[in-house]
Amino acid sequence: MNETLEAISTKREKAIVKTSVIGIVTNVFLAGFKATVGIIANSIAVTLDAVNNLSDALSSVVTIIGAKLGAKQPNKKHPLGYGRIEYLSSMIVAAIVLYAGITSAVESVKKIISPETADYSTISLVIISVAIVVKLVLGQYVKRQGKKHNSGALVASGSDALFDAVLSTSVLASAIVYLLWNVSLEAYVGVIISVFIIKAGIGMMIETVNDILGKRSEKKETDRIKALICEEPEVRGAYDLLLFNYGPDKNYASVHMELPDTMTVEDVDALTRRVQAKVYTETGVILTGIGVYSYNTSDSETAKMRNTIMETVMAHNWALQMHGFYADTEKKFIRFDVVVSFDIERAEALDILQKEVGALYPDYRLMIVPDIDA
Repeated sequence: MNETLEAISTKREKAIVKTSVIGIVTNVFLAGFKATVGIIANSIAVTLDAVNNLSDALSSVVTIIGAKLGAKQPNKKHPLGYGRIEYLSSMIVAAIVLYAGITSAVESVKKIISPETADYSTISLVIISVAIVVKLVLGQYVKRQGKKHNSGALVASGSDALFDAVLSTSVLASAIVYLLWNVSLEAYVGVIISVFIIKAGIGMMIETVNDILGKRSEKKETDRIKALICEEPEVRGAYDLLLFNYGPDKNYASVHMELPDTMTVEDVDALTRRVQAKVYTETGVILTGIGVYSYNTSDSETAKMRNTIMETVMAHNWALQMHGFYADTEKKFIRFDVVVSFDIERAEALDILQKEVGALYPDYRLMIVPDIDA
């Protein structure tokens, strides 16, 4: 299992580095051409577009560093690896984009206050046009590679490149407007470019912060894992699935399986190992912990109790699911879990359920666990 993970990690790292190097080389050439055109034509919009290309190249450098550090193997100090470093590199990329946008805005406003006349040549317009096409191709390629290898930094860089193509098109349009009607929109286009760059930087930063803080797992992914577990004939249900992310493509999880109370420890051990292997093979997610709920198989009275309690619990709109029910009629003990929405405090929900179920079965001790809606 570990060898497979290492192979996947190495392949992913090489792909990210290769894509980023292509981005660096392309952006450096574009920046050089645009800077030359901007200086010769005295165009603030073209010059700022060149600066934006340089920031993209720097972003690619940061992405490479993040991928290299994130691919380091686990050790005693960091037993789950260094994958989350990539989120830090994504944050740095976002900061670079944000800084480029703010700097561009300042320079554009200066040009509005103290305008200068631009002077476009045919070669300038050709270079800008070629740059638009190159950015479109580069953006599609980088974004596609980012999605393929689950790299947030690459996806952000690809999206930024596609956006640059749109912005460069606006620069070309302003140049054509100037040549046709002698109306200079240079500085104003620069401001618009800056606003969009700043917005993109803030969006990238928010997305990265969400990754670092932890966010709700994709329902499609959790449903798939639960379905794989429930394929086993002994499993009546899979609950409390929590995914723990330690970097792109480095996901661990814990889950509870509902099993008949007739299974032995040996049976459960064999089942959990089988489930772990299946889930990892099919999804790449490592189940680090599997808990067990037992359900009654020999007492018809408990089935009636379960139905009665479920009706009481699910009558509340904040109760999303009830599971893990087990009743011991001899020891007078009932236990079950309830998934509680964020519309109510868990302590308040627990208090309500304790009173209502306690009123139904006053002779029983209750153990009700309010689970979060994860």
